[in-house]
Amino acid sequence: MAETTRNLADILKDFARQRKVMQEELQKIIIGQDEVIEQLFAAIFTRGHCLLEGVPGLAKTLMVSTLARILDVKFKRIQFTPDLMPSDITGTNVLEEDENGKRSFRFVEGPVFTNILLADEINRTPPKTQAALLQAMQEREVTIGQTTWQLPDPFFTIATQNPIEQEGTYPLPEAQLDRFMFNIKIDYPTLDEEERILSVTTRSEKVEVRKILSAKTISALQRLVNSVAVSQYIVKYVASMVRATRPGDPSAPPFVKDLVDWGAGPRAGQFLIQGGKAIAAMDGRFAVSIEDIRRVAVPVLRHRISVNFQAQAEGMTNDAIVRRLVGAIPTPPLPKRE
Repeated sequence: MAETTRNLADILKDFARQRKVMQEELQKIIIGQDEVIEQLFAAIFTRGHCLLEGVPGLAKTLMVSTLARILDVKFKRIQFTPDLMPSDITGTNVLEEDENGKRSFRFVEGPVFTNILLADEINRTPPKTQAALLQAMQEREVTIGQTTWQLPDPFFTIATQNPIEQEGTYPLPEAQLDRFMFNIKIDYPTLDEEERILSVTTRSEKVEVRKILSAKTISALQRLVNSVAVSQYIVKYVASMVRATRPGDPSAPPFVKDLVDWGAGPRAGQFLIQGGKAIAAMDGRFAVSIEDIRRVAVPVLRHRISVNFQAQAEGMTNDAIVRRLVGAIPTPPLPKRE
């Protein structure tokens, strides 16, 4: 048993080193945004999807394309527009005729058949086209006609959207928002970071990055992260936090009952635990802590609660409510040793 534990500890230390190298390579191009990068890595190592939100010019697209460059995987980008059709994403059957005059249908794969899919400005396309991603994100497969095609492994969708521009946009339905493990908000850089950005990006020299992980290695690391231990103590804490987001639940704090219309479902709890596993593994630890769950609570829960008019009138955002909730949920009592 001691031998197994020691081996697992060594493996996790190697993983933590690899993660550090990935961050160093990514930050050759992306300055700052440490928390955003950590959440992106956590999603990748747990097979999760991400929704990146930020005003124009904060390098959302550059961040995803650079991430794809340091991973030895296939990467495709779709620019979502109002005239984009579902078949432009998933692919379609085309009719072909051979030299004998026999006709048959052949499936032509769409850009969704990749490892990392960048859905750029996803809220600029109508719901019919947005829905084309639902099966791909949930089941990692695409059904065309009567045939179902498996997507490559690993597969991640990283979508971007501008939260301030409403003209010509179609808000994502709640069912699709719930498929995203993290809703990551990219904020403005600090003064020091902005000065470095201006200094670096106005030079003519081109920065090169190295490929760090292959698709096979990523799949192996996903299995490693999945094996990180989660105690019943952590499960109780996560269940308490998720249930406390629901205004109709007896355990919900008074401010949730007053300010929230509806809260998170069980999928939020699953993503909290998976995110906690990724944070622990990236730190080189083989057990999830309460602090790991708190670190991923905001990106997991912010898009899974709906605030009411009273909250809006008081200037209470989803983020503020989740942070207040994290501070209000007590840790469960430690199990007694027999």
